[in-house]
Amino acid sequence: MTTAVPTDRERTAVQAYLRLLHTVRAAFDGPPEGPRPVLVPPGVLAEADAALARAGLAGNEEEFFGLLSHWCPQE
Repeated sequence: MTTAVPTDRERTAVQAYLRLLHTVRAAFDGPPEGPRPVLVPPGVLAEADAALARAGLAGNEEEFFGLLSHWCPQE
C-alpha cells in the first residue's frame, strides 16, 4: 500500500476536525446536572468549515474520512 503525505491544508483540516470532535465530546462528558455549554462554539465550527474548504475537502467526505482514518486511526 502506498502512503500519501497529506498536504499542509489537509493536515490543518484534519486537526480542525479533531478539535471539533473533542469539543463535542467534552460537552457530552460534562456534568449531567446544571446548565450545558453551547454544544459547538461557532468559532470551532467555522474553523473546521474553513479548513475543509481550503483543503478542497468540503463536500468530499469520503476523501476526508480516508485522510482522517489514515492519519489518526484511533479517532
